[in-house]
Amino acid sequence: MKLSPASASAEASANVVGKVYDGPTPAAIVWENPRVDGACVLTTPRAPFCSTPCGGSSVCIEDDTCLPYPTSRGVGPVTVTGLKTTTGEASFIMTAIANTYQPSASVTLAFPPFAEGEPLTFAAAGDYFPAFSLTNYGILPLALSSTELTLKSGQPLNLSWLKGASGIATVHVKLDISHHGGSKGQIECDASDSGALSISAALLTQLLGLGVAGFPTVIVTRQAVASTAIAAGRVELVVSSVVEHAVSIDGLTSCTATEDCPSGQVCQSDLTCK
Repeated sequence: MKLSPASASAEASANVVGKVYDGPTPAAIVWENPRVDGACVLTTPRAPFCSTPCGGSSVCIEDDTCLPYPTSRGVGPVTVTGLKTTTGEASFIMTAIANTYQPSASVTLAFPPFAEGEPLTFAAAGDYFPAFSLTNYGILPLALSSTELTLKSGQPLNLSWLKGASGIATVHVKLDISHHGGSKGQIECDASDSGALSISAALLTQLLGLGVAGFPTVIVTRQAVASTAIAAGRVELVVSSVVEHAVSIDGLTSCTATEDCPSGQVCQSDLTCK
């Protein structure tokens, strides 16, 4: 369940989609060398190498170790209660197409589709996995109140937002300023929904030192997570509201073509002018 904020090009919206897999999804990148400062951690990426290619059905997760992708499975019709629709239904049923659950075309979610703290229940009738039910709670759509975000070596980055009700959700921050050129590092923070978070000058200086690429952003996510145990493992219901915001970096000009660059500079493959 995801909330998307309004922007200059689109209206605010809500969508709900779900899959249940028979195992964890492997990651092709290992994030290591953690440097921790408060609620935040800086890590750098490493791509494991497998001398025998893993093929399209698995991922190289460590040197010469392949792990298969999990398979999505059916859980039967899912009855959703607590989400408001534009036509006022008290509940609706999601069925799967290729084991992906979404509302039918006749169901349109209102925005926001719930009030903060309202219960949301998803009840699966059972199929490959047995029947189960999950209840989570509505969250406040996330809105950043800090909108002029500039990264400078030796200075912290201060984020602020309208805080939500205590105990319902947490806030996750991801700052990756080099992803268009092949990520060289990232800062991730997990914090309480207090309305403010400061990423330290020490971590930011280290991240800037690793390198930058064009169009850097920070992604801030408010989320509430509920889970239930079934015989095969754990099923999670995540309610989230995500804001991705551009950040400025002294000396960096982003581009998609050389015409975007100052005279005498050329747009590089990492979307920077040089």
